[in-house]
Amino acid sequence: MSEPSWTVVVPVKRLDVAKSRLRGALPGVPHESLALALALDTVRAVLACDAVAVLLVVTDDPRVATAVRAAGARVLPDAPDAGLNAALRHGAEAADGPVAGLTADLPALLPADLGAALRSTADAPEVRHFVADAPGDGTVLLAAPAGVPLDPRFGAGSAAAHAASGALPLAGGWPSLRRDVDTPADLADAARLGLGPHTAALAAARCPAAAPG
Repeated sequence: MSEPSWTVVVPVKRLDVAKSRLRGALPGVPHESLALALALDTVRAVLACDAVAVLLVVTDDPRVATAVRAAGARVLPDAPDAGLNAALRHGAEAADGPVAGLTADLPALLPADLGAALRSTADAPEVRHFVADAPGDGTVLLAAPAGVPLDPRFGAGSAAAHAASGALPLAGGWPSLRRDVDTPADLADAARLGLGPHTAALAAARCPAAAPG
């Protein structure tokens, strides 16, 4: 197996405005705690992935910065403060070698799924690749080889936008990678896959039906 080479950039919004459609998903759990748990489980999986050399979290939230730094990630202030794509470009500019942008709401992410997706880009090594989310219209991962701009197009209809920009879709299954969490229904789906420890602890304590069985 080749040495880890990827820099993964994970933007995390300020917790008070993150994941607005999840408010109230776990009764009794402060919304900021749930948003932080999603990010920390994503970070945990990325750091355990054998294809990843560096994890760079772009955030202006001090609570996020402290927690992810303690976990082993590098932190870059969100200087552009202009949304997800600007944060991803900012992080990519600080990276050497191949770089991937990843959403921060993947609480069921398995390191093996992320590693398989990153390694599969070797089949067409000169172009960008993306992984669509479970419904198929969004994007959870965008990967660019060394020397190729990341050029993120995250947002509504991002899978089609990335394809139109020349990025190639990656066709592997990788259910834990494709299951981002925007709504309570998404969280329940992620729980069926198996939540990471931070989100699972909140779900088990406050909403047993959403916890892994």
